[in-house]
Amino acid sequence: MKKKALFIDRDGTLIVEPKVDQQVDSLDKLEFLPGVFRYLGNIAAELDYELVMVTNQDGLGTPSFPEDTFWPAQRKLLRCFENEGIQFYDIHIDNTFAHQNAPTRKPGTGLLPAYIYGPWDLENSFVIGDRETDVQLADNLGCKSIFLNAQPLAKATYHAATWRDIYSYLKNLPRNAATIRTTKETDIQATIFLDGEGVDEIETGLPFFDHMLQQLCTHGGIDLTIKAKGDLEVDEHHLIEDVAIVLGQTIKAALGKKKGIQRYGFFLPMDDCQARVLLDLGGRYDFKWKANFRREKIGDMPTEMFAHFFNSFANAAACNLHITAKGNNEHHKVEAIFKAFARALRMAIAQTTTTSIPSSKGTL
Repeated sequence: MKKKALFIDRDGTLIVEPKVDQQVDSLDKLEFLPGVFRYLGNIAAELDYELVMVTNQDGLGTPSFPEDTFWPAQRKLLRCFENEGIQFYDIHIDNTFAHQNAPTRKPGTGLLPAYIYGPWDLENSFVIGDRETDVQLADNLGCKSIFLNAQPLAKATYHAATWRDIYSYLKNLPRNAATIRTTKETDIQATIFLDGEGVDEIETGLPFFDHMLQQLCTHGGIDLTIKAKGDLEVDEHHLIEDVAIVLGQTIKAALGKKKGIQRYGFFLPMDDCQARVLLDLGGRYDFKWKANFRREKIGDMPTEMFAHFFNSFANAAACNLHITAKGNNEHHKVEAIFKAFARALRMAIAQTTTTSIPSSKGTL
């Protein structure tokens, strides 16, 4: 799973930058921005980002040296954040005193190759800083930007006057993810917003399959876009299976570390049919299916593929999924399953008032 980062400037963003010489090179000059401990602490505890410090100023010392050679102010800064439960995943300081246009100085990305080429979701990451070079760094990385400054900057993704603004903005962002899967058999693109309004844009080439996937949006409260092409001239198998895989992967990615989710879900009757879906987004795969169909196809979808779709989803999403259904009308039966699954998913992904991961292990 790709990780999201907050690339955070130091001087002027975490600590106050002295107006006289712009250098925090002693303990008596070390002053933290109002609200930074409270609201950066909330971000670290509640949201799904790794914190990365990136600065051009070297006045506080450099982490490339052993701990005992840090400047006192740098050691103090890190200790203060650690005491408030704020851990930086990484720290990058340009200590070369290089030319202003050197690639290691912001807005250059020379300090951050591991994030460009590593397993990072840069599209949903942010650079937070108080200078235009921080916003330019975001553009160069392919991230979004938060400009922490009294004066707005038009090209920034978001303008914040305080750390409270930053926390509120990040807290209220919808959980989303996108996946592309291309094989010799299929080409599928999917985008999901878990905290959506039920908006769908689904094209698979199988109208009944589209209709069932739309139930996930209407009854699951998610916004979902799926554009899928496959070798339907062979049969429907590859397309349906790969859509299930992509859907599972995308939901898993959107949930991130699963902080504060309900985790479990279940449901529902429909006319003459009963469908029960038990769902656990616990990170382990198990699938059980008990639903028989008397027809070979419903619409343009083979009935044998319903079980295969949900099995493939459960495997890709790393969840427990148990489905049972009975009834007389075959269309109602499968629609009840999809609606019940949508409702179960809606319950399981719902966010609680807590920010903890719903597991005694502390991870899912």
